[in-house]
Amino acid sequence: MPTKPESPDLTKSAARPADRADRGEPIIETEDLEVHFRLQGGSLARLLGLPTRTVKALDGVNVELRRGEVLGVVGESGSGKTTLGRALLGLAPSTSGKIRFHGSDGERLVSHMKGAELRQLRTDVQMVFQDPSAALNPSMTIEEAVGHPLVVHKIAKGAELRRRVHEALERVGLSPVERFASKYPSDLSGGQKQRAVIARAIILDPEVLVADEPISMLDMSVRAKILQLMLDLKDDLGLSYLYITHDLASAKYFCDRIAIMYLGRIVEIGPTAEIFENPRHPYTKALLKAIPDPDPERMVPRDLPRGEIPDAAEPPLGCSFHPRCPEATSVCGWESRDLRVILEQHWTRRGTDFAEEAKLIGGLDALDVPSTTATLGKGAPDAALRLLEEVRNEAPDDPLWTGVRSMESDGSEVVVRFEDGVDPGLRPAGGVEVACVLYPDDEATGTAAG
Repeated sequence: MPTKPESPDLTKSAARPADRADRGEPIIETEDLEVHFRLQGGSLARLLGLPTRTVKALDGVNVELRRGEVLGVVGESGSGKTTLGRALLGLAPSTSGKIRFHGSDGERLVSHMKGAELRQLRTDVQMVFQDPSAALNPSMTIEEAVGHPLVVHKIAKGAELRRRVHEALERVGLSPVERFASKYPSDLSGGQKQRAVIARAIILDPEVLVADEPISMLDMSVRAKILQLMLDLKDDLGLSYLYITHDLASAKYFCDRIAIMYLGRIVEIGPTAEIFENPRHPYTKALLKAIPDPDPERMVPRDLPRGEIPDAAEPPLGCSFHPRCPEATSVCGWESRDLRVILEQHWTRRGTDFAEEAKLIGGLDALDVPSTTATLGKGAPDAALRLLEEVRNEAPDDPLWTGVRSMESDGSEVVVRFEDGVDPGLRPAGGVEVACVLYPDDEATGTAAG
């Protein structure tokens, strides 16, 4: 492949045919896809009634990948991006829901495929892994590694195998082929190894490539070249990509549409230009503000989400993003665990006598059980209520207080009641779909969203 005169600017969209994302039927689509992982407690534990914990890595994902498009899946670590990609290949068994390949149904559902049928799917859907060093067998030459899928699927051997391997290496820019074919992975640079991984992925002539952060382990100097190579292959071979990344800058350059994931769900999805020009979901806005600006003269406020990603085994009630959201409203799902965070922030901010006030509250462990009602201050309700009022006066603009319906003493303890939360699904908002109560459900309200 000819060497590009210069690396593309990842802050700008690549030059692509107009309306590319609007053409083509879905190749792969999911319907209410769920993938759960049990953290502890097997069959015996369930039989004995012992507690178990389950992570909902994917929690009702509906998405489609159209022919000829690049769909970016963006989110922080733990959002479910990689699990989605692995589920499409049958590597992560689905707990419920459907994965359709070319509109398949019944026995042709990906989630039902086994044996020969699943192996056939993997000739049509291939994966490019994040770490090219780990993806290549160190004891195989590049020629052996790239040709291995043809051997496994009994598609080619001998001279035909060699011809197809050399053709794939040439196509990804590892030329002259004779220089690279006999080398081992340890002899190649990171970018060269990723080119070999891509050659191995395309040698079966797939329709779809699932690219799981394919440039995150590479030097900055070669990242744009790898993305440009993948775009060239897309146009030359008619590929479709599911591009998994935490890097919105590369997604802007590479993708037609972007799906933003948070704690196993898609919270916003739409055309790349629309996502960047008019983000709707507060989480999307936060991700965009986190993109570093290379110009030190242009300082922009970050306003990053407060706190950390919640425990995926016990996600927040209502909208999962609400504890970190600067735009949260009264119906976003406030609960007892949020009250604990507020109290801990109070003790950190004020430096007051933690032991004395914690004793007054009666301990915080009871607040760890998710509930829209919290009780505390048993035995000293009036003093506990005064403390809560003091905490509220310290930070009256904290979004949590909008969700407190009442806070009163019943004579023996303080009862805090929260508004009933809403767990929003995706709904249209202008040119995108967004899962946020700030954008009403058109069907439910009859009003225009966005």
